[in-house]
Amino acid sequence: MRKVEVEPYKKEWSKLFHDECQKLEDIFGREMIELYHIGSTAIPAIHSKPVIDILAVVKDVECVADFNKEMEEIGYDARGENGIAGRRFFSKGGDERTHHIHMFQKGHEEIARHLAFRDYLLSHPDEAKKYSRLKQRLAVEFPDDIKGYVNGKNDFIKKIDEKAKHWAKRGDHHVNEVD
Repeated sequence: MRKVEVEPYKKEWSKLFHDECQKLEDIFGREMIELYHIGSTAIPAIHSKPVIDILAVVKDVECVADFNKEMEEIGYDARGENGIAGRRFFSKGGDERTHHIHMFQKGHEEIARHLAFRDYLLSHPDEAKKYSRLKQRLAVEFPDDIKGYVNGKNDFIKKIDEKAKHWAKRGDHHVNEVD
């Protein structure tokens, strides 16, 4: 059973992201185009489940399965699309998850959505704090129910996604990257 625990931001999450990127670049080589730290561990000053979310952009998502054996050797479970068409999802750590990898082919619309969400929260600290408080409350409310925790965040995430989409289209903003 996966426990729901959120923690204050930790600087080490950035190092864990970079360490994992090196492993992914070694495995995927030229197939890998770009790697981004996404999710709450990429946003300083907010609480997060201590799971490093990595957005990986690849040349051809259909080739990702060719690397499943190498991914398993470094501790990942290949989960296919896992609910999002065109994605290849990997998780590491079993019930004690440490990393999620969301792989998309260059140009997939989910890439922009994930980055806009992260960048919007980086640029809007009040919204980030609201998200942090929501996650803390849900972790207390659903300590043994990951689905309840995730479902409790859905409405807030949809609202931020919509705001972030419009904000990103304006293009008049600058984000200080964490990683």
